[in-house]
Amino acid sequence: MNPAIVLRCAGRPVARYLTRPELARDHSPRPYLHPVTTLAGVRVTELLPEDHPHHLGVGVAVPDVAGHNFWGGRTFVRDQGPTDLDNHGEQRHDGFKLRDPDGFVEELSWTAADRVLLREHRTVAVAALTDAAWALDFTFSLTNVSGEDLSIGSPATNGRPGAAYGGFFWRAPKERTAPAVFGADADGEEGVHGARADWVALAGEGWTLVFAGATDPTRRDPWFVRAAEYPGVGSTLAHDRRLPVEAGGTVVRRVVTVVADGRLDRVEAAALVRKAVAA
Repeated sequence: MNPAIVLRCAGRPVARYLTRPELARDHSPRPYLHPVTTLAGVRVTELLPEDHPHHLGVGVAVPDVAGHNFWGGRTFVRDQGPTDLDNHGEQRHDGFKLRDPDGFVEELSWTAADRVLLREHRTVAVAALTDAAWALDFTFSLTNVSGEDLSIGSPATNGRPGAAYGGFFWRAPKERTAPAVFGADADGEEGVHGARADWVALAGEGWTLVFAGATDPTRRDPWFVRAAEYPGVGSTLAHDRRLPVEAGGTVVRRVVTVVADGRLDRVEAAALVRKAVAA
């Protein structure tokens, strides 16, 4: 296993990034951030949890790229359900264009069946917001280099209602009780799951995460939110229909996440999102 990159904010380590993790093929090997912590050191990510062992901290994971699984675990097949298939892809780290204590720019190849389908340009940066909160700015651009048109799907587009996951995804730690969930004008998992909202928040035991789409295309993507079953939030690329990516075309998304100590209320969360996105 290669050495990890440690990201620092206000002089404190807040995230660890692994580029070439040693993972089973059915986990769809890919780089990830874990652990991610608040400035006070509270861990706010989970890795290889028993309930979903293919959840890997913070990263980009997509269950269906032209039929290939870059999420891990079973594949949802229409009229059949979750199925074990030998269709897992891998996100391969090709190198860094920039590495600093507070961020990096990385190039990756999304490979499946011995061919590269997508090239990714990933930019990750951290920034201090207050003495109790910082922001993780995560941008990824996926370019179709397969030589033919392809599309991105999800279990929802393949026939499983409510399961439109795939894209940026953050797996939070499972605690004694489910985290509180709220948005700018909604409360609870059912209120924010599937919503096209400026931001959504999870508040756990001594921490709050506030996720915000930071570009127009990202803000149009619905949020995938889980709290009761397990705590996780993602920005959905394929909600009710597959996302086409023509040959040579590029999909770009940017999600900024506020990582705060303590439990924020709605007003505090909104104020920190504004500051984080403008930073």
